[in-house]
Amino acid sequence: MNKIPPKLKPVLAAAFWLAVWQAASMAVGQPILLASPAASLARLFSLMGTADFWRSLLFTLGHILAGYALASLAGIALAMLAGRFELVSALLSPLLAAMRSVPVASFVIAALIWVPSKRLSVLIAFVIVLPVIYAGTLDGIRQIDPRLREMARVYRVSRLDRLRAVDLPAALPSVASALSVSIGLAWKSGVAAEVIGIPGGSVGEKLYKAKVYLATPDLFAWTLAIVLISAGCARLLRLGLKRVERIGDRL
Repeated sequence: MNKIPPKLKPVLAAAFWLAVWQAASMAVGQPILLASPAASLARLFSLMGTADFWRSLLFTLGHILAGYALASLAGIALAMLAGRFELVSALLSPLLAAMRSVPVASFVIAALIWVPSKRLSVLIAFVIVLPVIYAGTLDGIRQIDPRLREMARVYRVSRLDRLRAVDLPAALPSVASALSVSIGLAWKSGVAAEVIGIPGGSVGEKLYKAKVYLATPDLFAWTLAIVLISAGCARLLRLGLKRVERIGDRL
């Protein structure tokens, strides 16, 4: 393994699991139970040639990213308040603990009473991501050395300079980690919400129909599309966070 180039290792690992998938499909011998990788990829390419595929993908992408963005902003803002005021931290603690513990299905069923199904994935992504962003940001804030803050106050360092030189370097790694982890959670929870709520024109609706009609290649094709777009979002997010870190280092 040490002789294999680092960039080649993920490719070989993916090839290994594709081979396992192919072997399992051949062993089962029933495409309706387990479609092969070739059949799934062929169906994915076929779906990609239709306008309905891209409409559904953009619908789900927009709603999940909206919920993710709102949760990120709210989580960071609440963590900043909790880091400054202990009362806010104490009040939010049981609420966010409950949000982390309650199953997604329970949130979805309850949310269907209050919001239309087309907005469901926005709300569920928000609810699932918020505690992760809040906890990561608060942990980062609490890692800031209080002696450095005190020194900045003594020497009357401006708020902007203190933010650049003290707060951001200490808090950013935890915030970046929370943002990276939660993007995958947003996709998982958002699509799960769509499968339950079945909003028209969504990826979740397509997965539900594939299950109802036993269209296993469609099920795997849509799942591959979700995995690829989720990985793409995570990759772009990591690149953006690295860009922010470099900008911060130059300031």
